[in-house]
Amino acid sequence: MSMSGDRKPLQPLGTSTTTSESLNRICPIMEFLKSIGHPDEVMALLKFKLGGGQHIIPKQKLDEMSPTARKCYVYLNQTSRSFAAVIQALDGDLRHAVCIFYLVLRALDTVEDDMTIPLKDKVQMLQNFYKNLESPDWKYMDSKDKDRIVLEDFPTISTEYRGLDEHYREVISDICHKMGDGMSEVLQTEVITLQDWNMYCHYVAGLVGIGLSKLFSASKLEDPIVGKDTQLSNSMGLFLQKTNIIRDYLEDNIDKREFWPRDVWSKYGKKLSDFQEKENITPALHCLNELITNALEHVPDVIKYMSRLRNQTVFNFCAIPQVMAIATLAKCYNNRNVFSGVVKIRKGQAVGLMMEATCFQSLRRILYKYAREIGKTIPPGDPSAPKTQKIISTVTSLGEDTMITGYNLFPPLYVSMAIMLALIIYNYWSTLVLLGDQLD
Repeated sequence: MSMSGDRKPLQPLGTSTTTSESLNRICPIMEFLKSIGHPDEVMALLKFKLGGGQHIIPKQKLDEMSPTARKCYVYLNQTSRSFAAVIQALDGDLRHAVCIFYLVLRALDTVEDDMTIPLKDKVQMLQNFYKNLESPDWKYMDSKDKDRIVLEDFPTISTEYRGLDEHYREVISDICHKMGDGMSEVLQTEVITLQDWNMYCHYVAGLVGIGLSKLFSASKLEDPIVGKDTQLSNSMGLFLQKTNIIRDYLEDNIDKREFWPRDVWSKYGKKLSDFQEKENITPALHCLNELITNALEHVPDVIKYMSRLRNQTVFNFCAIPQVMAIATLAKCYNNRNVFSGVVKIRKGQAVGLMMEATCFQSLRRILYKYAREIGKTIPPGDPSAPKTQKIISTVTSLGEDTMITGYNLFPPLYVSMAIMLALIIYNYWSTLVLLGDQLD
């Protein structure tokens, strides 16, 4: 649900953007080879390759839009690392409202990320940014950030904003105002306590969840309670943001940035950067596991929030990042590679999750599956083990009735090989047919 903020949104498919076109390019033979030991993933990749994902992420018809609206979707695809496709799959006028919401927050975030803007000027720009929504001519031409196009052509975005229904505009302006104030505050503070961590994640992700939920309800596609229960919406955003922060330890350390709360990591080391050293791997893993346990505390809220959704496209929009998040946490839990490299789920795994998480029962089953995976790997001597076991027990109890039959009732390895062979023959035959047509 997190679409903006200093932390990067989840990149569930390992791509720089997840437009429908790029998703259709993620299934080469190498991806099948990576998933060869997981027949369910092979089947998901094959199904997606043959067009099975179109009902989840249909293609957007840009030629039917006004010139300014069309440009907004071009910017959306240029700047979104993970949400462009699912935004464009939303129903009705909600699609455009969420698109503009994303671009407004991306512009705000671009100001926050641009290290060439002096701190004093940046704070003022962030605090007053929401006012630019009503200014037809406002733009900022001095940014050096890679996403600067959303500032340089902000008049196009603000034009589309002013064309939205009033109930959408009120939500977008309010969240932009609160996020600008929040960003200006966290720019000047460190993440010390768990409360600081929650507040930081609230400003850069929880507010996004709250805004999205209010847009869902304003569209009438979801009940009013979805937008009113801000505690659940905030928790949805915090779950994603904490997952990003945990996973990105090494990247942030290289960039000299610290988002792990000091009160937690200081129990295990003198400096956060020390966790990269091999001799510190045991305390590093203890710290990692404690933070993952903290993030898992949001999963019951995720289940309750998702149980209220009625519209299929809204459900898909919210479910996909949540299941990617718990799969990522399961991959990171007690994993020393977090401190030495990039830890991410396989693309076949991601595609399988995306195509499965389309109903509430499937969502619960996925959460149950990965919670159990974490539960099976809890080290007996880990300081957080009792807390981890407790939250795992809570999560699994909420999804246990979905596991009447085994989760992985898929064919054995030789079926994966047969599918692989069939795909290779299919591609080879298609090439021969194409070559024959050209020769004719």
